[in-house]
Amino acid sequence: MLKVSIVVPVYNAGRYIDICAPSLLHQTLREDAYEIIYVDDGSTDDSPQRLDELADKHAHVRVVHQENSGWPGKPRNVGVREARGEYVQFVDQDDELTPAALEHLHLLATRNHSDIVLGKVIGTMQGPSNVFKRTVERCTVEDAPLMESLTPHKMFRRDFLLDHDLRFPEGPVRLEDQLFMVRAYLRAKTVSILAHHPCYIWKRRDDGGNTSSRGTTPEDYYGHLRTVVEAIKQDTRSGPLQDHLLRRSYRVELLRPVGEPRVLKRTGKNLERHFDVVRGMALESYPPGVRDGLPALTRLRAHLLEEGYLDSLVELARRIQGIRPEITVDDIRWRDGKLHLTTTIGMRRADGEPLTLVERYGRLLLDPDLLAGIKGAEGWEAPHPLGHAHGELLVHDTAQDLWWYPDADLTPRTQPLGGGRHRVVLAGETAIAPLVLAGGTPMGPGMHLVWASAQLLGVGRRARVTRDDATRRAGPGFATGLGFGSVQVGTPPRLVISGWGGPTGQLRLSVRPPGRATLPHRLLLHTTSAPHIRRAARTALDRLPPDMRRRAKKLARRADPWSGN
Repeated sequence: MLKVSIVVPVYNAGRYIDICAPSLLHQTLREDAYEIIYVDDGSTDDSPQRLDELADKHAHVRVVHQENSGWPGKPRNVGVREARGEYVQFVDQDDELTPAALEHLHLLATRNHSDIVLGKVIGTMQGPSNVFKRTVERCTVEDAPLMESLTPHKMFRRDFLLDHDLRFPEGPVRLEDQLFMVRAYLRAKTVSILAHHPCYIWKRRDDGGNTSSRGTTPEDYYGHLRTVVEAIKQDTRSGPLQDHLLRRSYRVELLRPVGEPRVLKRTGKNLERHFDVVRGMALESYPPGVRDGLPALTRLRAHLLEEGYLDSLVELARRIQGIRPEITVDDIRWRDGKLHLTTTIGMRRADGEPLTLVERYGRLLLDPDLLAGIKGAEGWEAPHPLGHAHGELLVHDTAQDLWWYPDADLTPRTQPLGGGRHRVVLAGETAIAPLVLAGGTPMGPGMHLVWASAQLLGVGRRARVTRDDATRRAGPGFATGLGFGSVQVGTPPRLVISGWGGPTGQLRLSVRPPGRATLPHRLLLHTTSAPHIRRAARTALDRLPPDMRRRAKKLARRADPWSGN
């Protein structure tokens, strides 16, 4: 039996077949250990010919042609039926796998006899996700945040899919991937998460034509969401687990049209139409425990939605949009080969005042100044303000567009401000260890930028850690200069230089070979640290013919021979 079958649904993919194919064809897993199954869903362009040419050239490629079904569901089902591998990996036609993805995923899967394996996702369609904070050998939907990852770009044990008759809905069904994934998660006895190595490159097409990216109506979209919700309710008992599983769709899908920025962009009948649709679903489909478990501001939105206060939701969104994170770097220094940062993270309103809690008559009220004049929000309580507070510092490897989570001990607490006023903050120490930060391996060459992410009282923000954050607490010997330290790590050795730089004075770590930096290396650092240049370079690279794209990547490696890629 083959180890893995890659299943790729295809419809009018054109040149994206040539962009995706090399990453599938040249895996580190031996060619006789896996296969690639393309299922052409009645394409009307030259995709069938491109696919047949691939199959003629490569023995481990097979192509299935079928009449158009209108959506990726049926092609995926056909691929599973045709597969000969122990495991099935779904890949969309415009995405890619990293070179060692199958090898790493299959090793983790067989070690744990996993039903499902989530591989670390990167790319222009994916920001940092704490689902991939650490590699997890064995977990289930009950003890891991799997509901935060509902795309099907994962590896599945084929017998698990067949034994439970897990199939994608066929035809034009919105959220077909969510319906498939919730059913799979609820039946899986063992799920593994591979976070120490990037696996799946989820890419936004430059022509906006990603699979299933067609327009829809709110009635149609939320009608399909009801199907997902009912599937969860059907497979679970009423109670805390069911509420937990439903909370993600309420928070993400249901509240999206009545939160910023969308509620501020729609007006008139269009806004009222979306409001009526999601309000009806909120009242009819979700048990009260779903709303009760939301953080303070999110729970307030749910209350205003269900009570019918559309104008209040618009005004609340306008005020919340102005909330900004406040990051204070209390201390920063190199120690024992690690960069130690002590930070405090809070939130400030648009007027510059802290986002607060106020004690009144033995109750903790959510910032009365923020909510003043908003009908339905009067005296809104925040009984468990620390229960939903969490955050961390992140390090962004800009050369490879990878996000890493250093070891951190950030604890939520209330900070008294006087007069019965308090603010919720996250405070503690983060240790950035260059030798093991990148999934247990040394940081790669290039520029690495430090960010802070926090969720406080239902407000989520990600912001740069900058020199201004440090100067708020600057004292004798405090590191506020442009560069303030370095360490040499690894074999072959790499020099890690820390400092503040760029237009915002962001904390960054430059990784390069010891000694004087060469001109190509300085160009590499400049290019990878500038987001607009990075995006333009990636777009230009994708548009090159395959042979020129390979040559361009070879030149990039020559510019930095320490990359190891």
